[in-house]
Amino acid sequence: MAEPVDPVPRAFLGVERSATGQRWVSRPDQAAQNRALAMAQQHGLPELVARVLAGRGVGVDEAPGFLDPTIRSLMPDPSSLTDCDKAAARLERAIRSGERVAIFGDYDVDGAASSALLYRFLAHFGVTAEIYIPDRIFEGYGPNAAAIGQLIDRGAGLIVTVDCGSTSHEALAEAATRKIDVVVIDHHQMGHELPICHALVNPNREDDLSGQGHLCAAGVVFMVLVATLRLLREKGHPQARSLDLLAWLDLVALATICDVVPLKGLNRAYVVKGLVAARHMNNAGLAALLKVAGIGGPVTPYHFGFLVGPRINAGGRIGDAALGSRLLTLDDSSEAETIATQLDDLNRQRQALEVVMLAEAEAEALAEYGTAETASVIVTARENWHPGIVGLLAARLKEKFQRPAFAIAFDPNGKGSGSGRSIAGFDIGRMVRAAVDAGLLVKGGGHAMAAGLTVERAKLGLLRAFFDEASQQAVMALAANRSLKIDGALSASGATLALVDQIETAGPFGSGHPQPIFAVPSHCIRDARPIGTNHVKVTLEAPDGTRLEGIAFRAADTPLGELLLNGRGSQVHVAGSLSADHWQGTRRIQIRIIDAAPAL
Repeated sequence: MAEPVDPVPRAFLGVERSATGQRWVSRPDQAAQNRALAMAQQHGLPELVARVLAGRGVGVDEAPGFLDPTIRSLMPDPSSLTDCDKAAARLERAIRSGERVAIFGDYDVDGAASSALLYRFLAHFGVTAEIYIPDRIFEGYGPNAAAIGQLIDRGAGLIVTVDCGSTSHEALAEAATRKIDVVVIDHHQMGHELPICHALVNPNREDDLSGQGHLCAAGVVFMVLVATLRLLREKGHPQARSLDLLAWLDLVALATICDVVPLKGLNRAYVVKGLVAARHMNNAGLAALLKVAGIGGPVTPYHFGFLVGPRINAGGRIGDAALGSRLLTLDDSSEAETIATQLDDLNRQRQALEVVMLAEAEAEALAEYGTAETASVIVTARENWHPGIVGLLAARLKEKFQRPAFAIAFDPNGKGSGSGRSIAGFDIGRMVRAAVDAGLLVKGGGHAMAAGLTVERAKLGLLRAFFDEASQQAVMALAANRSLKIDGALSASGATLALVDQIETAGPFGSGHPQPIFAVPSHCIRDARPIGTNHVKVTLEAPDGTRLEGIAFRAADTPLGELLLNGRGSQVHVAGSLSADHWQGTRRIQIRIIDAAPAL
């Protein structure tokens, strides 16, 4: 008789409760470990790479294709997207007749990249296009009737919305009234009712069966452009043959990474091939941003997500929202460097504002809830906060308190604009939509991990109570069972550059395909000190004397930071991801520490 399977996995290294309050468990279960062994044997993969793949659900036969994703093999026929052929035909007509096209984009990285991608495509065919990015504070998200009217007054014969427009009924009705066609290319969740437009390409519309709902807007735009280019070639346009769309995959990869969409299917190919394109530095704007960010080595997903993306977003948060899209359309390196410097300066200002606002938000959260353990959802609000930074505040609060969190900026009239971020397993977008239905919000929406809302100050208390009741049971259950999934264990001597390179072949890592986490067991903390903005620098030493450098970001005032800073000379288990940093022309191995526990 087979032995019963224990439903509760054994704690990895015996860590039942770490510094961050988590139980460590092995990511690959026994079945996944068996798959990893078969992968390694059949395909000649390094054992650790096979273990990483198997732990993320990759099958034995899927491994070769997963490690070498291609656009050709993973992109379906663009015609499978509802309205894609209609959109392509309308763009082809605009190109053939030389119409003036207005591109209405969102103010984040996905909107900027999508706008630049379409702009470059039209420019190749000699079409005059204008990009319009709304002001985050004064206009808000998506098309508005006034802006649509201005674009038409300036001669737009066709309006294309990218990364927005699916729910912009009033604004698109304005274009219809004035007999101007609108093509919507988007990826956001939407309801039953469709806005008035010539074509709406959104893999998340209810009647779309393409299965591409995980794409960001730039990924959808790329598919529409593939369909348009195919049509132009069929009709013999003289400039169609010379266009290589794959050269612009750097923009698609940037948007895919920064919009934190799942890195599965076509998105993996977009990122892998887009990083190759980015390393050629053919986009003057991207090259200028990489330079101002001080990136010396080959471009990685980390560079896009944490160094390039925030600088593009800084324009939309506290400056000129159109700077990012304008930069990504440029071919002139001198002009690109000027705008990149502006964005870098805005990002520094954003960082300074964030530090002040975060301290206020954390103080308010503690005053309002006493301790995070008693709260199911954190809701903070102030009048003097910058509306462009509330999303970052929510993300930081979520990280610190490990609870879904909202930050709301109220204007002098008592109208609050807020953003929320969630923990894995709790759908924050659904909760916000329920609050809209309950009449507690002026408007609101989002997806499982992020949401936006508008609320009147008089209803803030009711909103807090509603969120608490709606989330209490689910969030508390998630908090009580937090675990950190560990891919494997290694020592300082085993953490080599060769190993990092092997692991990277299983990437890119991100949403839906998480960065591998390794445990470094029973190492001595030889040195630990605070550096930079609240970070902790650590030197770990193995029993054989080999040392490994590590860093715990934004940890100095957390239980993790306290364990590291107060643990000099003690033995600890450390968990984190390995990386190879470029410094003065050389590569150095480092572990980015996310958790630790005393080695008992």
